[in-house]
Amino acid sequence: MITDVELLYSDFEQTVRENMPNADLKLIRSAFDYAYACHGPQLRKSGEPYISHPLAAAKIIAEMGLDEESVISALLHDCIEDTGSTHEEIERLFGKDVAEIVEGVTKLTRVTYTSKEEEQMENFRKMLFAMSNDIRVIIIKLADRLHNMRTLEFHKEHKQREKALETMEIYAPIAHRLGMQRFKWELEDLSIRFLDPIGYNDIASELQKRNEQDSAFFENIKTKITNRLAENGIKCTVYGRIKHIYSIYRKMYSQNKSFEEVLDLYAFRVVVDDIADCYNVLGYIHDMFRPIPGHFKDYIGTPKPNMYQSLHTTVLGTEGVPFEVQIRTWEMHHTAEYGIAAHWKYKQGVSSSSDDEKFAWIRRLLESQQESDAQDFFKEMRTDMFSDEVFVFTPRGDVINLPAGATPIDFAYNIHSAIGNKMTGAKVNGRIVPFTHTLENGDIVEAITSNTSKGPSRDWLKIVKSSEARNKIRQWFKRERREENIEHGKAMFEGELRRNLISMSDVTNEDNLPRILKRLAYASLDDLFAAIGYGGASAQKAANKVKDEIRTIEKARKKDDLDLPSSKTTSRKSKPVNGVVVEGLDNCLIKFSRCCTPVPGDDIIGFITRGFGVSVHRKDCKNYIKSASTPEEKDRWITVEWANSEFETYTTSLTITSRERSGLVMDIATILSAANIKMTSFNGKDVGNGLSVVSLTLELHNNTELRTVITKLSSVPGVTSVSRNSG
Repeated sequence: MITDVELLYSDFEQTVRENMPNADLKLIRSAFDYAYACHGPQLRKSGEPYISHPLAAAKIIAEMGLDEESVISALLHDCIEDTGSTHEEIERLFGKDVAEIVEGVTKLTRVTYTSKEEEQMENFRKMLFAMSNDIRVIIIKLADRLHNMRTLEFHKEHKQREKALETMEIYAPIAHRLGMQRFKWELEDLSIRFLDPIGYNDIASELQKRNEQDSAFFENIKTKITNRLAENGIKCTVYGRIKHIYSIYRKMYSQNKSFEEVLDLYAFRVVVDDIADCYNVLGYIHDMFRPIPGHFKDYIGTPKPNMYQSLHTTVLGTEGVPFEVQIRTWEMHHTAEYGIAAHWKYKQGVSSSSDDEKFAWIRRLLESQQESDAQDFFKEMRTDMFSDEVFVFTPRGDVINLPAGATPIDFAYNIHSAIGNKMTGAKVNGRIVPFTHTLENGDIVEAITSNTSKGPSRDWLKIVKSSEARNKIRQWFKRERREENIEHGKAMFEGELRRNLISMSDVTNEDNLPRILKRLAYASLDDLFAAIGYGGASAQKAANKVKDEIRTIEKARKKDDLDLPSSKTTSRKSKPVNGVVVEGLDNCLIKFSRCCTPVPGDDIIGFITRGFGVSVHRKDCKNYIKSASTPEEKDRWITVEWANSEFETYTTSLTITSRERSGLVMDIATILSAANIKMTSFNGKDVGNGLSVVSLTLELHNNTELRTVITKLSSVPGVTSVSRNSG
């Protein structure tokens, strides 16, 4: 009886035969048997035998036509992590290269980090190290992730979103940078399906409705192109497709368009035998359809850094529908689909010096990101790996690729650190331009340097677009201006502490400082100030970590105090400011919110404002209710309470609604005067429908006095309601 696993293996083996005709099937079978034995009775979330996952990943690798070692490594990629298998055993059975690849692909051991981002950053950095030694590591990792995303519906919802977001932020950009567009598109579509299922389903539903109409359109255009090229002796294959769902989704939401407003849904590929035919086909396409100006790109003459080559043009069909045409050779087509993996089809591996240079970006990325924190690392990684690109030329004609929006500063540092550090000006197409000038495709750029230059400006950090330039500038400041950095960084750090209502003495306290430095991962405060000064660390993030650590220390101290005998227990009593005590803080600036004007006796809450101390609100204030449920603001609400202060007065606002009548204002003023209540503002107006509205601002001692005033005002003839403002 043939088992389900044997059927899966049979299908996998057929894929190997079709795409890898010279593969050693016996060796591959022995690797499968070994993996099957290692995983044994393990099951996936779907209930399938666990071996189905490495088998699916290996099938994806085989479809790309990679080598035996890659397929075997894919079969074994979870053995070290999830079973008793070891690196040494795999090396003995299948060779050193396979063992090294499996080690590189193996999921990293979980370590305790202060945030999910830091954990992802360290895992990703280690993955970059592995792939810088053998690019097959990341190809197999992508295959592993692709199959996991295809079966993500069996996980819980929070896990689905977590994995989908990680895929969108890390794995899809890597696939793009490696030129593996087929992987990128599917990973993006699968991710958005779980990140925004409603948006995804809306687009999928619209595409399904148009399926019959689109099929007729594709067939019509395909026939026209094929017949015209055949008449002129050009052998070709024409494909038509609708752009993938995430591409449509991004255009709809970034440009605020409806599905009907997205015009360039259609794309055609014309694949020919040689480069000369690519340009011939371009001429025939422009003769058949009207080209749209500004929508032609020659990636054959100027390939993308990820090896992508093709001619792109957008034309208008006879039906008035715009569509893109991509023209390429078969080798270019496989490279566009599988990127670096396509080299195995044509070169049997990646080993030449030119290929090594193509992937030197991995090492450069690692070198430039060594001192970035997690959030900056991912931001800059996405800039380097997933941004649109601009291609410019040196005066000698060398092609330099930079992120879209790059400036002459980015160009100079891309050439060499010394060029950037000595740059005093720049020319673009022979004309002097400012450092903020945005470079465009085809520009000829020249950096003007001087040995008397004082070095880069701190303002350059705000101008540059590439992380490579930004990190080289930071390195210069780190190396050349330590004392200046310390002074500059200290001022920035102390400013952030003040915004967080923390005094520097709390940081330098001999009991607190060691724990704070450990949390920040610096040996001394001067090292922290220097890092902030040259841009290697964020003052805001450092202050937030200090605030969290001080809270942790305070909680531990309170717990220790509670554990002491009651006769020795001493509690820290904060000093009241403006009649309010703020959660253990002394001498902080207090203001009472105008939206709800609290007075003693009201239930209150404090909000840490940026640069203005604590704003006190009533707990029934609409602004508090709304903000407290907002993730980015809820942590800024802190506990406050009224102090015993009989002599303080507080401002509050009332709104009185009454029937329109003469003498109303006099009656209200009489009641307030009799109650000895000070009125600081008064505004009354007729609002139509026979009604008048009066707004008052009063000074009161507490809400008992306030309730008495409200009761008396409510008794004024004609008054229908008296209410407090609540945001």
